[in-house]
Amino acid sequence: MLNKLLTLAKTLRGPKGCPWDKKQTLAKYPKRLIEESEEILEAINKKDWQNLEEEMGDVLFNLVMMAQIAEEEKLFSMQSIIDRCEQKIIDRHSWVFGEDEANTPEEALDLWKKNKAKEKTL
Repeated sequence: MLNKLLTLAKTLRGPKGCPWDKKQTLAKYPKRLIEESEEILEAINKKDWQNLEEEMGDVLFNLVMMAQIAEEEKLFSMQSIIDRCEQKIIDRHSWVFGEDEANTPEEALDLWKKNKAKEKTL
């Protein structure tokens, strides 16, 4: 599903890519992500779903570009990000993927917090 975006990021940073994109570093992304995230919040507050879709795409592509830079710098890869995220979400949802029970949103949130705190002690 992300393959098209990963290929696009690789192309933009590749030999025949975009000079501006090739010059970007991980350190240049935090401000951009904050700005894009604020645009997401604005779209939600306005209930502008078409703009929300666009802004979510902008954030997603910024994250893909960051992953591409990280991979080039041999820090980590998009695959390792996805694997780590998947495992974290599974571990934190012990009432869905494990033995715990949560019958209300409040119980689920309490278990989420408990599981998150448990992670921090490991």
